[in-house]
Amino acid sequence: MAKEKMTIRQFLADYFPKRNFEDRSVDTACDDGWYDWFCKDHALAGKTKNLGSKLRGISKSKKFDIDTTYVFFKNNCSMVGLYDDFRICDIETGGVIYTIIPKDVGTKKAEVWGMENGFKEPLISGSWKEIKNWFLS
Repeated sequence: MAKEKMTIRQFLADYFPKRNFEDRSVDTACDDGWYDWFCKDHALAGKTKNLGSKLRGISKSKKFDIDTTYVFFKNNCSMVGLYDDFRICDIETGGVIYTIIPKDVGTKKAEVWGMENGFKEPLISGSWKEIKNWFLS
């Protein structure tokens, strides 16, 4: 049986603050919400800390509901190198609402892709501050 997904509220309030970032095990990385990665396993703890902090920074957004969504993390391999993203998903359907790339390895910009335009192009591209402001506006 698959483990029940925790909401973003549960992740940020209960799980993330208690996460021991010295624990670099794959099992813990999977508990963190890692879905797929190309980097070394031991790097995931630090990536969780970074991406979790970014998620916390946009968690007061009215663009998604932290009680009906969950997050998962990915480390992607592109033609120009590795980069991380996190995805905000509907907990009921599992559908991705937003894919957030804090820093694209190719463009060196942060990007948000979303359902609003069918993920055809970034909804916004710029600095992390611009991404955060977009979510919080």
